[in-house]
Amino acid sequence: MSDIKPVHVIGGGLAGSEATWQLISQGVPVVLHEMRPTRDTFAHQTHDLAELVCSNSFRSDDHEFNAVGLIHHEMRQLDSIIMKFGDECSVPAGGALAVDRHEFSGKVTKALEDHPLVTIEREEITEIPDDWDRIIVASGPLTSPALTEKILEITDEAQLSFFDAIAPIVHKDSIDMSKAWFQSRYDKGTGTDYINCPMTEEQYNNFIDAILDAEKTEFKEWEKDTPYFEGCLPIEVMAERGRETLRFGPMKPVGLTNPHAEEKQYAVVQLRMDNKLGTLWNIVGFQTKMKYGAQVEVLRNIPGLEKAEFARLGGIHRNTFINSPRLLDDQLRLKADPRIRFAGQITGVEGYIESSAIGLITGRMAAAECHGETFTPPPATTALGALLSHLTENAEEETFQPMNVNFGLFPPPEVPQGKRKIKGRDRKLALSTRAKEDMTKWLESEINA
Repeated sequence: MSDIKPVHVIGGGLAGSEATWQLISQGVPVVLHEMRPTRDTFAHQTHDLAELVCSNSFRSDDHEFNAVGLIHHEMRQLDSIIMKFGDECSVPAGGALAVDRHEFSGKVTKALEDHPLVTIEREEITEIPDDWDRIIVASGPLTSPALTEKILEITDEAQLSFFDAIAPIVHKDSIDMSKAWFQSRYDKGTGTDYINCPMTEEQYNNFIDAILDAEKTEFKEWEKDTPYFEGCLPIEVMAERGRETLRFGPMKPVGLTNPHAEEKQYAVVQLRMDNKLGTLWNIVGFQTKMKYGAQVEVLRNIPGLEKAEFARLGGIHRNTFINSPRLLDDQLRLKADPRIRFAGQITGVEGYIESSAIGLITGRMAAAECHGETFTPPPATTALGALLSHLTENAEEETFQPMNVNFGLFPPPEVPQGKRKIKGRDRKLALSTRAKEDMTKWLESEINA
């Protein structure tokens, strides 16, 4: 084991800590680089590793009907340090897994500090040295400006850090197609590129009023200096510029014919396929900073979306992430420099658990490579595999945005003979049952490999 060179992990957040744990569990030494306290951030309050800066909740722990709970279950099976200490530091929270934040990060820090294969360097990384054989960048949404510039240089990207105004994403099977229809403007493309939801003049004006009146999210102090992209404005900002702005922007009704009505629509909301499985559809141009409850109420006023189920609601915050489907290979290595892997939120996942999950997978990939092997990821029918596939295979490069784990990322379940489709809780249970069976088979194959 002593002849294995250390893997350099940049960032001691949840993803970096999980990647480090997975590496040392496979006998691979790690140099973990964490810039705090040499350089502090506006969000962190301590110098501990794996600090939870926004919430003490890892969300639902239900592994039958919730994809987040399912990924908890899978990570426990793979000896996740985040789940280990999350369980040990849990506090009452109904069906959610909430933790004592300080106890949790303290335990993660001590476990890594005390491990003989871990060297923790408290320093800011501004360059990627040529003599580092293997690197995992897990610097998260608060990546320092110097490292961000280096990543931009290596990846040849134009910009990484910006106000990420995210549009809501809808589960396809919750859209009422008796009101909506498939059509591209002027019938370009395949004919099924967009789903269209029409509005009358009265419906449009009521919709604008609801947007303007809805409760909005306020920026954190440290986010206020980061500008919007002019081409990615929240719908509230567009509505404030004039009542007709949206109707001449993302809601323009031209080039479309509603097969359900003879009268011409006054405005149209379009949804575009967001994953190659066709299970998730993005509301085009609907980036928003409305609070979650207000979003659901307002968006369900759109004809065809009255019973919409959302895989992700809109949001707006400072974010730093790369276009993983374009830049990374199936082992999360940077195509331009395969020494470098990425993990955590910088890969384009949202949430503490999702960031930890990608840290877990990246750590195992790097460990296998150190031992001269290739890591075979869990199948895409599992929660871990589905999230990974979203980053490397199933997401559309042109519309790639950060995503939480959700059942819309999974391949659809098999439909029992005699049924047209499986809906609701039956569908979720079918997906989670299949995931557990496939995870068991995959674990057995890993043990026997």
